[in-house]
Amino acid sequence: MAKDLLKFGIVGIGGRPKAFLSAFEKSGKARLTAVCDINREVMDENTKGLDVEKYTDYEEMLDKADLDAVIVGTPIQLHVSQSIAALKRNIHVFSEVTAGVSIEECKQLVEACKKSKAQYMLGENCNYLRSNMIVGNMIKAGKLGELFYAEGEYNHDCRNLIPKTPWRKTYTYDVAVIRYGTHSLGPILSWFENDRVESVCCVGSNAAVMHTDGKPLGDSTCYIMLCKTEQGRLIKIKNNLTSPRPYGLNYTLEGSLGAFTSYRLEDQQNNPDHIWFEGKSPKTQWEDISLYEEGFVPEIWSTHSGENSTKGHEGADVITMIAFINAVYDGTKVPIDVHMAMDMTLPGLVSQQSIKDGSKWLSVPNSREW
Repeated sequence: MAKDLLKFGIVGIGGRPKAFLSAFEKSGKARLTAVCDINREVMDENTKGLDVEKYTDYEEMLDKADLDAVIVGTPIQLHVSQSIAALKRNIHVFSEVTAGVSIEECKQLVEACKKSKAQYMLGENCNYLRSNMIVGNMIKAGKLGELFYAEGEYNHDCRNLIPKTPWRKTYTYDVAVIRYGTHSLGPILSWFENDRVESVCCVGSNAAVMHTDGKPLGDSTCYIMLCKTEQGRLIKIKNNLTSPRPYGLNYTLEGSLGAFTSYRLEDQQNNPDHIWFEGKSPKTQWEDISLYEEGFVPEIWSTHSGENSTKGHEGADVITMIAFINAVYDGTKVPIDVHMAMDMTLPGLVSQQSIKDGSKWLSVPNSREW
């Protein structure tokens, strides 16, 4: 006898969560039954043609819509409180990044997860970029040897988003912090399996970009965070959310037998993701990763490739949501649970204190010990 479809709700339908709608259809295991947004006009516009219940009060939706899971796609300062509200009702949570904006509220989220019968997953879509997952499978097969260094860059000029999402200025630009480090750390920590960031130090550049009021947009235009892991690996994270330059979401990985470098989402057509293997690749020349991907393409990408999965971060949005749906539907552990979410989030939060302390190296708490 077939299982009933999972009943999903979305809070913040006016934002990016609408990109996940095709995942429900492609999975064949879930359906959208309720949506919530404080802006009724935007909610109506983004749900045209959908047979869903509509709410302007989030907790009312949680109490009345009989949901199995909820997607939290609201401004980042609401992620923890809204996730906890669902977890208390034993409703599974898929939260957009970041997990939280302070260490204290992250502790509250971890505690709520411990008490709930439901699961929490951080929707870090960069973990599900096709090449990042291929590299992960290569690592598991030992193709890159012993890993020792990685770097991740998130370069995204978000100035045009400030007028319609003013919370970004308050929580991203007015605070010296690596706010969106999860986009970089997520894939790297998935490669560095069973490892976590133990300590960080962070430094910011001068404030070179002005806001519309003529004042500097933040204390710094660019931030660099260095991370040392428990296993002695080194990570460099760059966060740049204001400078006028093309979008760039880039990664580098080095191991004892080879290396990987990406140019994803910046100039992919002319510079595909590259791999290099000692003793196999030309000595001074990177090779297109597609030459070696056979046998390493993850099953979730092979199963759900196609027109719908090429939209939204090159299909990663859909794949990320399908991974969550599969886990909840099958009763298995979600791929990015609350502790993995903390491993990705806490280093960036600690970076704020490091900057205040003159770029001092500081320890990163382990949420498993809370």
